[in-house]
Amino acid sequence: MAATYTSDFGTILLFLIGGAIFVMLGLFTAKMIRPHRPNPEKLATYESGEEPIGNAWVQFNPRFYVVALIFIIFDVELAFLFPWATVFGRWELIEATDGAWGWFSLTEMFIFIGILILGLAYAWAKGHLDWIKPKPILPQSRSNIPPDVYQQFNARQEIKRGIRAKDI
Repeated sequence: MAATYTSDFGTILLFLIGGAIFVMLGLFTAKMIRPHRPNPEKLATYESGEEPIGNAWVQFNPRFYVVALIFIIFDVELAFLFPWATVFGRWELIEATDGAWGWFSLTEMFIFIGILILGLAYAWAKGHLDWIKPKPILPQSRSNIPPDVYQQFNARQEIKRGIRAKDI
C-alpha cells in the first residue's frame, strides 16, 4: 500500500485549520472561565481615563497627520543612515579607494540630511508644526425646553454617578 502525502498547499491548509481551531478553543475556554458581572462603570466608554463629552463624530485635527508624517520621514531617515554608517565605517573600503569612497559617502549623506532639513524648515516656515487648538463648535438646537432644565438634569446625573462610584 502506497503512502499518501499532502502537497505543500495541503500542509499550509492544515496549519491554517489548526491555528483557527487553537484560537477558537482559547476564546471558548476564556468565555467559560471568566466572570461575567457587567455594571454601568464597566460599560462606560473609556477615553484616556476621562468621561467622554459630546459627540464621537468630531472633526479630527489634521495636524496630527502632519506630525505623524514628519515622524515617519525622520524614522525612515534613520533606516538609511544606519547602513550608510556601517559601510562608511569599513576601513578596507576607504583605504582601497585612497579615501575617495569616504569623502563621496560623507558628501552624499550631507546632501541627504540637507534635503531633509530643508523639508523640515519648509514645514516649519509654512506653520505646519505650530500647534493651534481648534475652537470647539457647540451644537445649536432649536428646542422649546429652557437651557437651565438641561443643566439641572446634568447635575442630577453627575450626583448619581458620584453615588454609584462610592458604592463600587
